[in-house]
Amino acid sequence: MSASRKRTARHHHVLPSRSIELLIVIVIVLTLLLLVVPTYLGFVGRAHSAAARSNLASAIPAVDAYYLLHDSSYAGLDLHWLQTFEPGVKLNDPGANPRKQTASTYCVSATVGGKTWYKAGPAVPATTVAC
Repeated sequence: MSASRKRTARHHHVLPSRSIELLIVIVIVLTLLLLVVPTYLGFVGRAHSAAARSNLASAIPAVDAYYLLHDSSYAGLDLHWLQTFEPGVKLNDPGANPRKQTASTYCVSATVGGKTWYKAGPAVPATTVAC
């Protein structure tokens, strides 16, 4: 067998071995990604939900102040007033649907990363169901 043929045979034999190693590494990385990505996405979703709920809870004192300062009525409640009273308020604008802001009840919501929490009225707990 000539020298050039021996080199070709040797290189031909080495390449499949490296290809198999590379394939194994790719399979391991993909398996890890299949395990990690859903867990990460679940964590992000729970974090967004918790942030929206927190934003809603922290805005309720400003909503209560509106009620007290506007003759015991929630009518006319809007984001501009809430943020003027308390600049840190992070809500969806309750004035966008004024029919839900009445003398005795309100509907406010907060959205973070696609997760929305709602609070309807002063005595109703926060929920993910629209009010």
